[in-house]
Amino acid sequence: MVISVGFGNIVFTERIIAVISPNSVPIRRMKEESRNKGMLIDITQGRKTRSVIIMDSGHVILSAITVNTIRERLEKYA
Repeated sequence: MVISVGFGNIVFTERIIAVISPNSVPIRRMKEESRNKGMLIDITQGRKTRSVIIMDSGHVILSAITVNTIRERLEKYA
């Protein structure tokens, strides 16, 4: 299954490890490390980051969709 994570972008649900809030210091550090490794995917289109999606491939996706909205979409298709 796939879900929309904003602005026409989709991810495979079985590849998602976690969907987390971007506000903590460890998450900010993880975002910076991912950026340095070339594993950060920013799909916010310049908007505020409202969720961080951790993928099983090691990629970190920044989304402008809230954690609760993504959770609801995951539960809908579970």
